[in-house]
Amino acid sequence: MSIKAAVMTAPQQPLELWDIDDPVVEPGGVLLETVASEVCGTDVHLHHGRLSSVPYPIVPGHISVGRVSESNGVERDVLGERLDTGDVVTFYDVHETCHSCYYCLVAGQPNRCPRRRVYGITYSAREGPLGGWAERIYLKPGVKILKLPESLSADDVIGGGCGLFTGFAAVERGDLAMGDTVLVQGTGPVGLAAIAFSALRGAGQVIAIGDPSPRLKLAAALGADMALSLSETTAEGREATVRDATGGRGVDVALECAGVPEAVPEGFRLLRDGGTYVIAGHYTDTGSTTINPHLDINRKHADVRGRWGLDFGHVYRALGLLARHRERLPFASVIGRRYALDQANQALADVEGLEVTKAIITP
Repeated sequence: MSIKAAVMTAPQQPLELWDIDDPVVEPGGVLLETVASEVCGTDVHLHHGRLSSVPYPIVPGHISVGRVSESNGVERDVLGERLDTGDVVTFYDVHETCHSCYYCLVAGQPNRCPRRRVYGITYSAREGPLGGWAERIYLKPGVKILKLPESLSADDVIGGGCGLFTGFAAVERGDLAMGDTVLVQGTGPVGLAAIAFSALRGAGQVIAIGDPSPRLKLAAALGADMALSLSETTAEGREATVRDATGGRGVDVALECAGVPEAVPEGFRLLRDGGTYVIAGHYTDTGSTTINPHLDINRKHADVRGRWGLDFGHVYRALGLLARHRERLPFASVIGRRYALDQANQALADVEGLEVTKAIITP
């Protein structure tokens, strides 16, 4: 048998439908029937060639939900929950960290492990169906599988997708205290999750900057106290609004979730002296920007932090909060449109053009 997959053959080239051989399920391996896979902003950047060392051709789709179709000796998920054929699961997309290098053992930063591989990004399509834009996904031995809690649907999880976990990680990295005023730059999936988790963590006020209008409405629904349109305001007007809302100081914590270089200087301007700025949106290289090290960082006494990639703990804890606070975290409502495999090019175009907030592939 073969598996239909949407394959990104090279940057700037249209995706193609390929037939990929059904894998032999090794001991410890699991084959999933794909329920849904997200179209992430990172996929758009991959299509533009903005991430180095991508082994094109690839099967995109790094965050997915699937139904167990076949397994070889895998009876439980990573947390010990029984796994049976037909169970709906998700999985941690990062695999093959070595657990023996400096970053894994000493620094406690496996996201910097040089052997790290990522489903939908750093596995070639010639290695098998190792991405979500396919009828089936092969989970290699050792992939961390999580059975979905009974209270969650596939839409709840995939509506958040990568942004759910990245936004959670950004909020954690910001170390915000209860009552802090938080600025979230960007109202795409990462920004929406950062808004939701900031509010859930106890932010005194959450201010969002983004576009277009439907995303601003989602931002308000997920916990933003103020949602400023990037296109309908000026930088000077936004600064005046933020300072008026913070007693003239600026925000305590700023979370850059936009992935746009021009957002960074504005983030520094809106940050209070001694505040914390987390850069989480630039997973890929979208270009350079200019800051003033004296005014923006040193004199401001700013705490500047990067957040690149995820740890399994972010996935586990974000899903746990989603299951417990599903009513406050309506990520299923973020899904704008569903696409078949042969519509993958349109899905990429719609995400790039901000036509939908969350596009999902349903093979």
